[in-house]
Amino acid sequence: MGLLVSQILAFSVQAVSLDKLSLPAGYQISVFAESVKNARQMAVSDNGIVIVGSRDAGLVHAVVDKDGDGYAETVLKIAEGLNMPSGLTIHEGDLYVAEVSRILKYSNIEKNYATLGEPEVVIDGLPTEKHHGWKYIDFGPDNWLYVPVGAPCNICETNGGEKFDNPEYASILRFNITTGEKQWVAKGVRNSVGFDWHPQTNKLWFSDNGRDMMGDDIPPCEINEVETLGQHFGYPYFHAGTIADPEFGTDKKSTDYVAPKLNLMAHVAPLGIHFYQGKMFAPEMQNRLFVAEHGSWNRTQKSGYKVMMANIVDGKVTSYDPFITGWLEADNSAWGRPAAITSLADGSLLIADDFANVIYRVSYQKPE
Repeated sequence: MGLLVSQILAFSVQAVSLDKLSLPAGYQISVFAESVKNARQMAVSDNGIVIVGSRDAGLVHAVVDKDGDGYAETVLKIAEGLNMPSGLTIHEGDLYVAEVSRILKYSNIEKNYATLGEPEVVIDGLPTEKHHGWKYIDFGPDNWLYVPVGAPCNICETNGGEKFDNPEYASILRFNITTGEKQWVAKGVRNSVGFDWHPQTNKLWFSDNGRDMMGDDIPPCEINEVETLGQHFGYPYFHAGTIADPEFGTDKKSTDYVAPKLNLMAHVAPLGIHFYQGKMFAPEMQNRLFVAEHGSWNRTQKSGYKVMMANIVDGKVTSYDPFITGWLEADNSAWGRPAAITSLADGSLLIADDFANVIYRVSYQKPE
């Protein structure tokens, strides 16, 4: 799900309307960085430099707030011409950038961010299809690099099917960067563009975008938890746990697959998710899961276009509530699309908007 580059460029001339956004009491939103074209996943260095990927733009930016006032006065384009570098992460001082079929490493990003040299290719040979080929990546608590590979279609069998037989499709993989070993983390995952580890259990939670062309209201998008490596989450046979696919669900049983922890509204397109562990927000926000609902692209009445928050207790989602709304207008038009979420060292939250080409900063001050 997404926009053409021409759409993104056309939209960039329109103003960001922060006054239209609604947040809970005590929370304020501001623009942290402007002109970050097609902003997607973000990674924050030890010194607070924010590195930002893109999807259609093929760019990587470095965003620098030198004086620490909550506004980045410097936005540098540090790499260009890459193949959909949506996802990136910083690990042990090095920057890892995901293209469609390979992962690149730029060494010592803190020192070299303004003048990147030639990268090292650390993973190569992933599928080359651009359809759901863009990625969100991160290193887990186990120091393995987690890399999703989306299905190269809206709906299709990807493991030994008629058209696609690469077993890596519709999955989440992990790689040991030192040894090169690869393992399957999850299968039956249509298109995950966001995941994070629960701070207390270290279990992987991930978002998944539901299939299209089954109508406005089904199937739901999903939030899932991986309890055991290699679990199958249903795609393309079952959606949202119990909805059999009309093409591929025949003679299949829903009980053979792992059901979502949370079914969302259809087509909201959950992308980045982030467990909050900062010290700035109210205490009840600790370990809350924030979800960037990027928004539908072909639903009659648009859905999503907001940031939600899930409360999780003992592995169960006990509530799912709006945190930021207002990007979607009453006339069914939208002026922004939240795509990824991360935290700064001070505990404030950063939200990338790949439609308005900005990064927002959310801060908190206890109401009097």
